[in-house]
Order: sequence, then structure tokens, then C-alpha cells
Amino acid sequence: MDDQITDSGTKFRSKVVDMTSPVNQFGSSSRMEPYETNHQILMWDGASDSNTSHGSAPCVENESKSPEKTEDCQASQIALEKIQRRLDQNRQAAKKSRMRKKAYVQELEMAWLKLAQLELELKRVRQHGLIVPGATSNTGAMYGTVTSGVSAFEMAFGQWKDGRERVVSDLRNVLQCSRSDSELRVVIENVLNHYQYLFRMKRNAARIDAFYLVSGMWKISVERFFLWIGGFRPSEVLSVVKPHLEPLTEQQTMSVNNLKLACTQAEEALSQGVEKLQKSLVEGIAFLAEGAGNYSSQIASSLDKLESLEGFVNQADHLREQTLRHMSCILTAHQTARGLLAFCEYFQYLHALSALWTARCPREPQ
Repeated sequence: MDDQITDSGTKFRSKVVDMTSPVNQFGSSSRMEPYETNHQILMWDGASDSNTSHGSAPCVENESKSPEKTEDCQASQIALEKIQRRLDQNRQAAKKSRMRKKAYVQELEMAWLKLAQLELELKRVRQHGLIVPGATSNTGAMYGTVTSGVSAFEMAFGQWKDGRERVVSDLRNVLQCSRSDSELRVVIENVLNHYQYLFRMKRNAARIDAFYLVSGMWKISVERFFLWIGGFRPSEVLSVVKPHLEPLTEQQTMSVNNLKLACTQAEEALSQGVEKLQKSLVEGIAFLAEGAGNYSSQIASSLDKLESLEGFVNQADHLREQTLRHMSCILTAHQTARGLLAFCEYFQYLHALSALWTARCPREPQ
């Protein structure tokens, strides 16, 4: 029994020694591999858990910042819209600036042509020995057929042409700026009143010398080529203006065609009246040439017939004025403005053509 107890104590001490020895405390490397593997797995799991726990904070932080990002996006969108609106405004302003520059250049060109034409007219007047209104008597003697009333008409007509340039410029500007119909109507009425003033001046001049108006001495050379009883033919002007009135409704097209037909019929009637007057005068002169009849009575009769020429001029101007008025009633405000602008530019082109024709180099005889 004592031997057994002694053996047991010896075994116990040997086990204690084995456990306290360094080798036995940690064991061999082969025996530690499973433990290390498991320990590494546990360490990686802990790391992943820690990362997951730490990574959850940014997710929550992102979720907490999402409203701020939405506000930033909205602010950026508003800023982009403002920039786009500013760019659109700049483009519109640049477009208007280009249009104003183009109109200004056209006005300068027309002013240059007008100045050239005035110089040519002054040269022509001096060659004929006429006194220019406002000039001294040293420039030449008064031409026989030019009276003080006619000189006053020439001066007033020159001022009227200057006023026409202003109303045409206003009409062009109001069309380019796309104004309202009420503003267009005001400018249209100014143009119509300006031409009404011209017809009133011509009526006063016709009382003095209707032949002066019919001859076209107050007109430029190219305008005289198209002259009809002291002015323009309304039907021809309608043909020039009509392409600028598009688009027209069916009712407007019918009204414009009826207006042109009425103008043509009235023009034919007035032309026939002038032809009858010419024929009557020729017959009276031929009757005097044959030596038959009383000379004084025939001259008095011829003078009475010539006075009727004033009535033809006034009727022709009345037809011109009524044509412009009726056209403004048929068309809309924008169509009327475009038509009047084309009407005025038509005479500006004739004026420019006349200036270029007169200023051309003289042709050498063949």
C-alpha cells in the first residue's frame, strides 16, 4: 500500500515537472497547428466583426448626410438653370444688337446715297440755272417755269423726305423688336399721316402749277420713269407689296385682289380722262392753226381745259391715299407694318438706283 502511494506520488511529480517544463508547456509545432489555425480564424472573425461594426458608422453617416446632398444637388440644378437663362438672355441681346447694327448700316448706306443724289440734283439745278431754295441770287437766274410756290413746294418736299426716313426707321425698329399691335398701330398711323401730308402739299402745289407735278420735275430720274399723273400707280405698288404680306387668309387674299382690281379700273378711267384732255387740246390747237375761229376764245377755252388737269392730279392722289388706308384695314397690324415698310423701301431702292445711274461713268461713243 505504501509502495502504491509512493508510485502515485512519483507519477504525480513527474507530471508536474512535465507541465512546468517549457517544451511541454507550449507543445510541439505540429500539435499547435490546429490551435493556431483556429486562433487565426477567430482573430479574422473578430477583425471582420470589428470592421463591420466600424463600417456601419459610415453607412449611418451617409444616410444622415443624404438630405444635405439632396439640397446640394438642388442648389446645383438651380445654379445651372440660372446660367442657362443668362446664356439665353445673352444670345437674345446679341441677336438684337446684330439687328440694330444691320439697320444702322442700312440707314448709313441710304444716307450716303441720298447725299450723292442731292449733290447730283444740285449740279443739275445749277446747270439749268435754277435757284436752289435758300440760296442767294448769285447762283443763277430764276428759271421761267419755277415760281415761288413751286420753290416752296420743293423745300417742303425735301423736308418731307427727311421725315420719311425717320418714320421708316421707326417702323423698321418696331418690327424688329416685336412690339404689341397697339404700338404697331401708332407707328402705322404716323406713316399714313405722313403720306397724307404729302398729298395735301401736292394739292396746294397743283393749284399753282399742275404741269409741274405731272412732269415729275420734283422727282428723281428713275421715279419719273414710273410716274403716273404726278405720282405712283397704286396697282403697281400693291404688286410690289403683296409678297411681303404672306401668309394671307383666303378672305384677305380676296380683299387684296379686289382692291387691286378697283385700283386698276380707277387708273384706267383717269388715264382715259387725261388722254381725252390731250386730244381736246390738240384739236383746239389744230383748229387755230387752220385759221378758223376766234383766237382769243380758243385760247380761253384751252386754258379752261388745262385747269381740269388739277382735278386729275387730285383724284389720282386721292386714289393713292385711299389705297393705303384700305390696305391697312384689310391686313393685321404686323402685315400692314411689313407692307408699309416694303412700300417705303421700294422708293428708297428707286432713289438708290437713280443715284447709281446718274453717277455711273459716261459711256464712250461707239
